[in-house]
Amino acid sequence: MPVLYFKFSLNLQESSNIVFMWSTEIQAFGNYLKIERGLSAHSLAGYVRDVNKFAQFIADSPLHAITPLDVEENHILDFFKVLHDLGIEASSQARCLSGLRSFFQFLCLENPDFRDPSVHIKSPQKGRHLPDTLSFDEVERILESNDMSNPQGIRNRAMLEFLYGAGLRVSELVSLKLTDVFPDLGLIKVRGKGDKERLVPAGRDAFHYLQLYQEEVRAHLDCKKEAQNIVFLNRRGAALSRVMVFLICKDLAAKAGITKTISPHTFRHSFATHLIEGGADLRAVQEMLGHESILTTEIYTHLDRAYLSQMIHDFHPLNQPKIK
Repeated sequence: MPVLYFKFSLNLQESSNIVFMWSTEIQAFGNYLKIERGLSAHSLAGYVRDVNKFAQFIADSPLHAITPLDVEENHILDFFKVLHDLGIEASSQARCLSGLRSFFQFLCLENPDFRDPSVHIKSPQKGRHLPDTLSFDEVERILESNDMSNPQGIRNRAMLEFLYGAGLRVSELVSLKLTDVFPDLGLIKVRGKGDKERLVPAGRDAFHYLQLYQEEVRAHLDCKKEAQNIVFLNRRGAALSRVMVFLICKDLAAKAGITKTISPHTFRHSFATHLIEGGADLRAVQEMLGHESILTTEIYTHLDRAYLSQMIHDFHPLNQPKIK
């Protein structure tokens, strides 16, 4: 199929010309992801969107009469050839293939005689990019740049302590509930991806600043009804958005004179990196981060090796200047 034939059809919106069979199966797939697998609304939308892209490809091609149960491996390979020719990144292609695989696995559950056409297709190779991290000194500089003389500063300090001290995702931070905080045990209950729960330890400083925030700031806010049990609120008593947390982190990093690209996730990366550098067990770090696969956590061992390589370069006697 010519690339130009498809390029104007590739979008994120559901197309009106997807045949009824596809629409029915995709809707059933979405219900399965929500009810059986418990995916978040964001993840569910991503999976359905990827299947809709493939359905759009089928509908706009000479293959338009093919139903989901008629799909063969070569149809999927043709689809990914188009994605490649359009310059879609390998990481995006891999995510799309993951969505299609889940869809075809769902069809296998519903139709025992159906054979998954995606089973032998290899995922596009993704480069493993090491995430930006902060040194402990840089973390301290950011904390010191936060103005604790105002209510927002007290709240921000508590948030930063949990981002760095417990390795939370920003989505986990903004949805953290008062009933999920157990200061006497030094633990918080976190709802991560797929609405999976895990218990995460946090340090004394985190709970200290959280108590300060609750007593000095949150107790005096007029909380919105839907945010009564949410820990971190904005000035209007509503739950903070992820974008607002991002802006807070970026602003504090700029005040600290740090030029790295900073986001809330940078503190999570730094949390994991510093644990690995300190000798923490990889499985323990996996549990604290809420990674389903330890392969995801292993990227921090690469960070650790980079750190060790730098140490060798800086301090090994063979790398030191010779004294004449």
